[in-house]
Amino acid sequence: MNATLLKRLFRAIQAGSKLDMDVLCQRIVDEEAKLGHGRVAEDLAKILQPSKQGSNDQAKHGHLSRLPTSRRDLSPLVQDVATEQLRHEMVLPEGVENRLQRIEREFAARTRLAKHGLKPRRRILLYGPPGCGKSLGAERLARNTGLPLRKVRFDTLLSSYFGETMSNLRTVFDAALVTPCALFLDECDTLARSRTERNDVGEVTRITNGLLEMLEGFKGDGLVIAATNLDSALDPALFRRFDEVLKVPLPGIEEILRLLKVTLSAVDIEPRIPWDELSREMDGMSCSEVVQITQNGAKRCFLEGRKKVDESDLRHALREINERHNESH
Repeated sequence: MNATLLKRLFRAIQAGSKLDMDVLCQRIVDEEAKLGHGRVAEDLAKILQPSKQGSNDQAKHGHLSRLPTSRRDLSPLVQDVATEQLRHEMVLPEGVENRLQRIEREFAARTRLAKHGLKPRRRILLYGPPGCGKSLGAERLARNTGLPLRKVRFDTLLSSYFGETMSNLRTVFDAALVTPCALFLDECDTLARSRTERNDVGEVTRITNGLLEMLEGFKGDGLVIAATNLDSALDPALFRRFDEVLKVPLPGIEEILRLLKVTLSAVDIEPRIPWDELSREMDGMSCSEVVQITQNGAKRCFLEGRKKVDESDLRHALREINERHNESH
């Protein structure tokens, strides 16, 4: 028996993943049949049948189908993110917020639009500096459209074997056609580097071309959401493959103020915190940094045995972030 299959089966058993175990057991049945062990394959298939029926029942009740895997070692190519883990509260400039809402409204009205020969925006590119909220935007779109979020795992999708990355990518897109989802390609510049780069090699060009074709031909009932920090490194043709190209900017002073208050909305705070002054001092920081400062300030308060977050807590957390910036430069 294939040693790789055995290892994968043991990992699935250890993880308690029933769907993965079913897939691997079926692969073993197929392997035995190819080796001419017909009786063994038949007996194993009979044992497996009740388990497969359980998996089919899961599918009927609306559960996701099994994860797409690489052909060589059956490694999962995507990661499912549980709905209850999806973040959705965002503080954005009005124009950006309106465009995200438009995507959500179009998806909700997709049947009505189809009657008029119109299609909702399904291919979304989010770009902007690190920490501005691109991943949060993908989670928010998944949650508000009711789609399960499937995040592409580049650690298993990318391969040093010739042609295998393209094969894995095709498997991921084919699965998205069968199981509607919000397919999330974070840091998509990994796959779609500009074909004009001097250090380009043939395989990079093939992968970029393949991604462009798959995006253009995507006819699934879900969404494809891509995100990147490096929009200047993307192949220019990629932008034309998306229905919506949305820049997620760093928060302005007004957004920072709202972020501070939203993040602290579940705790008690002192009434005289100088919000406007603190917001101006945080100008230029990312959303994730502002949230981190706020959360660290609250933790400092409670660890010291106090019940209300005050200005000193937030300023202490702000100094820590500024010191980290100075050390990194």
